[in-house]
Amino acid sequence: MIAATDLELRAGSRILLSEATLRVQPGDRIGLVGRNGAGKTTTLRVLAGEGQPYAGELRRTGELGYLPQDPREGDLSVTAKDRVLSARGLDELLREIEKAQSAMAELVDAGERDAAVRRYGRLEERFAALGGYAAESEAARICANLGLPERVLGQPLATLSGGQRRRVELARILFAASEAGAGGRSGTTLLLDEPTNHLDADSITWLRGFLQAHDGGLVVISHDVELLAAVVNKVWFLDATRGEVDVYNMGWQRYLDARAADEKRRRRERANAEKKAAALMAQADKMRAKATKAVAAQNMARRAETLLAGLEETRQADKVARIRFPEPAPCGRTPLTAEGLAKSYGSLEVFTGVDLAVDRGSRVVVLGLNGAGKTTLLRLLGGMEQPDAGRVVPGHGLRIGYYAQEHETLDLEASVWANVRHAAPDAPEQQLRNLLGTFLFSGEQLDQPAGTLSGGEKTRLALAGLVSSAANVLLLDEPTNNLDPASREQVLDALRRYAGAVVLVTHDPGAVQALQPERVILLPDGTEDHWSEEYLELVQLA
Repeated sequence: MIAATDLELRAGSRILLSEATLRVQPGDRIGLVGRNGAGKTTTLRVLAGEGQPYAGELRRTGELGYLPQDPREGDLSVTAKDRVLSARGLDELLREIEKAQSAMAELVDAGERDAAVRRYGRLEERFAALGGYAAESEAARICANLGLPERVLGQPLATLSGGQRRRVELARILFAASEAGAGGRSGTTLLLDEPTNHLDADSITWLRGFLQAHDGGLVVISHDVELLAAVVNKVWFLDATRGEVDVYNMGWQRYLDARAADEKRRRRERANAEKKAAALMAQADKMRAKATKAVAAQNMARRAETLLAGLEETRQADKVARIRFPEPAPCGRTPLTAEGLAKSYGSLEVFTGVDLAVDRGSRVVVLGLNGAGKTTLLRLLGGMEQPDAGRVVPGHGLRIGYYAQEHETLDLEASVWANVRHAAPDAPEQQLRNLLGTFLFSGEQLDQPAGTLSGGEKTRLALAGLVSSAANVLLLDEPTNNLDPASREQVLDALRRYAGAVVLVTHDPGAVQALQPERVILLPDGTEDHWSEEYLELVQLA
């Protein structure tokens, strides 16, 4: 359980939440919603104990599983399987059991061998208490349902894509909270920030079912409205303009209906009150002309002011970033070419023999199952990694703009201002300030470290860097992740309008439709084909 009393959260001097009382109990499945920058990620971090509130009291009891938007794993040399099993301490136990087995087979001294046998027995008892080999099977099943097959589980984390590592972290959390945990059902409280990022359609369907069946508490931030509709039974709405949280003890569709009805009522009451106040003020103005009625006129004016002051505020329309990709710099007919690209991590071959010619203004979509190397291909094209074979050939006037799904292009220690200044060192200062303003960054937020931004804010900052770049070839890796619906529509509109070339990796069918691609590259084989609507069905699966 989590209980917060008089909770106050701030970003600099900006108040995100004030005097909020929040409670998460077993069986609560809460959707935490609000526009980008409202404080959803900050709230979840504080509830998880990863951040400190400005004021208020927090109490936590029981087990907690927290998935941040950008999980930072420690030792990248461990295998994906061991990382998942470590949620219950099974990875260390298995290693100890293997050592004890070797000792029993190798020791000659009877006393030492008997000690090894006893140690082996104690380890097996602990292993069985934690679910034993059934738990290993359960972990593998969860991983497979999240798009992590057996071959991936044996690989070190360092060899996995950012999306695969995030799915490993999600699998680790769900494994710790699954019913196979020692003794049966779990009361773990899950705090999940955009858990469907990097998941294909089948994995999202499975995750919905898992969360519906989870009997512990759940707080989830997600822009996947189908997940919210299927899972949540309560909604917390963070109102960025008021610094308050509205609690709705109802499911998603009822919440949408109630909020719409509430807004309609507020607008109707305000319209009626303004009409009455205007009539009172008009009458007061007429009465002021007569000295004998001056006091009555003042009283009437006060009544009008009181009438308006007692109204609930109508919610202001959320501000939306005005996103326009850059006017592309002049370039040759084919600004970017790739010949025979191949990439491996250790003994794992990601892809080989990939050829690609990106002509001026062309549109290309890269498709492939999770782990097929889509992100790796973009990184090779952008020069962030070097191929094991083949080469990337820049054409005349090439200027690349790279958007990374894990926000690797941002310096998380540097400020918002420093990041955009690094992206456009020669641009006039006022031009950059105006640009950041259109992306909803202004005032003291310019001095805020990029690492403290929400996922949606990081996306907006990375896109602002792209806009300032005058790139003529954009490499976009999941550009609509973490965005609220209004901001997503802005990105899609920017894709439609951009005159330069685009190479796109996405799970979002809407992004592909906005791009109107001409060609598709299928990984890991590197097959190139003309785009057809038949490929649209593969987008969510890929």
